[in-house]
Amino acid sequence: MIAGAPDEVIDPFRYEGGHPGKLCKFCTLFRNEIRLAAIRARGADRAGQTTSLPTFRNAHDASKWGATMNTSATVVDRSQPLPPSVDAVESVYSKVSRRIIPLLLIAYMIAFLDRINIGYAQLQMKQTLAFGDAVYGLGAGIFFLGYFLFEVPSNLLLERIGARKTLLRIMVLWGLTAAAMAFVSTPTQFYITRFLLGVFEAGFFPGVILYFTYWFPSVRRGQVIAIFMSATTIISVIAGPLCGATLKYFDGVYGLAGWQWLFIVQGLPAAVLGVIIYVYLQDGPADANWLTPAEKNVLSHNLAHDTKDIEAESEGTLGQMLRDPKVYVLALVYFLLLGATYTMVFWIPTLIQSWGVKDLLLIGIYAAIPNAFGVIGMILIGRNSDKHHERRWHFAACVAIGAVGLGITTLLAGNLVGSIIALSFATIGIAAATPLFFALITEYLSKAAAACGIALISSLGNLGPAVSPSLNGLIQQWTGSTAYGIYLVMAMYVLAGLILLAAVHAARTTEPHTA
Repeated sequence: MIAGAPDEVIDPFRYEGGHPGKLCKFCTLFRNEIRLAAIRARGADRAGQTTSLPTFRNAHDASKWGATMNTSATVVDRSQPLPPSVDAVESVYSKVSRRIIPLLLIAYMIAFLDRINIGYAQLQMKQTLAFGDAVYGLGAGIFFLGYFLFEVPSNLLLERIGARKTLLRIMVLWGLTAAAMAFVSTPTQFYITRFLLGVFEAGFFPGVILYFTYWFPSVRRGQVIAIFMSATTIISVIAGPLCGATLKYFDGVYGLAGWQWLFIVQGLPAAVLGVIIYVYLQDGPADANWLTPAEKNVLSHNLAHDTKDIEAESEGTLGQMLRDPKVYVLALVYFLLLGATYTMVFWIPTLIQSWGVKDLLLIGIYAAIPNAFGVIGMILIGRNSDKHHERRWHFAACVAIGAVGLGITTLLAGNLVGSIIALSFATIGIAAATPLFFALITEYLSKAAAACGIALISSLGNLGPAVSPSLNGLIQQWTGSTAYGIYLVMAMYVLAGLILLAAVHAARTTEPHTA
């Protein structure tokens, strides 16, 4: 288009490519671009005002929006610049995703590994250090107490000093502490080190979720958060064989037990990665010298015209968010969800061992199978949630799948193949539920309250894993069976889904979704 060219009357929908009503793929995309220009022209003609244009996520959304427009002839003002094409927008977000997601994905893999490797280490620790199930359960859970106390301050500090410095501090300190776990010898040392690990790691997960809101509008966050959180299931696939092999083949090397090597080789990489993140990432789009000014404008426009799919809180202050009862209801949902999930994460090795598997390497391999299905499920479900602009029922369906799968697992106890299949089915729902939950709360919270709100919900929710593993350990100790602990987990999943459906409602009106 040439600025200043005279206006002309066109009917872009009557004939395209000489084939009325029969459009090739290229013509369809070209038609959508003309429609977008027509929308801008009409907005400019209304009392001299301009209309903000939606930037569509993909050609499918653009086609659906264009199909609702009037197909009568339209006056196009050639002096108005055309919006960026769908392909151009996709290119920008692909560029951003390639830059920031892989590194954060690896960081979360290491974080999660350092958090859960205690589930494998305890298989040897209880022999070497004579820790009982109750000691192990309390040590596994006390991590989340430290996490709870320091998560909100960490996220507020991130908003003040930026993501790079915050992630550097978090990862170096947690890496050194995770490695120090190799040298505990008493229950008290075990409790203190696990508590400090929670203190130092606090803020990493909610900080990354907040960081994503600086780059991606809500309509894209379901899949982005799902990809990021697939780290938990990807590393769980790797963790089983890796931890099992370390325990088996490193036992006695240089006078250290296998569980000691486990903490050392899986803890120190976090400190190194923290330095890499500090050098490679930027605090936000404005600081990204690898983006052009036009690409930065696309990001800022889409964030400024974000559209929510649920009834969100009104734009308000931090104080108003703290007085919002729904924030605490969402924290309760996360308390139940995370408590149930981590109970399964910590006790799956013991559960598999109860099915008659004694070899540590085989326990790790069998534990990896359900998580492989979880990786695929969480990404596909997150993508489907974005496509349909819906979070609530997707979340409810996921926790229901988790509960049903675990129920079938208890019925098949003793049948190794059937139990693994049922556990794999459950893991699809369990893995997908958490990224959907955080995509939902980033839509609910106002921009002013996001930093504190995300961290507050996350920190209160992290009290769930501080309680449930200990409770599950006591239940197993009292009953001598893993089944009753699974019944508790099933009830927690179902209750989480029901509370969220009751507390959060879909948006009353449907608007064109940007980005």
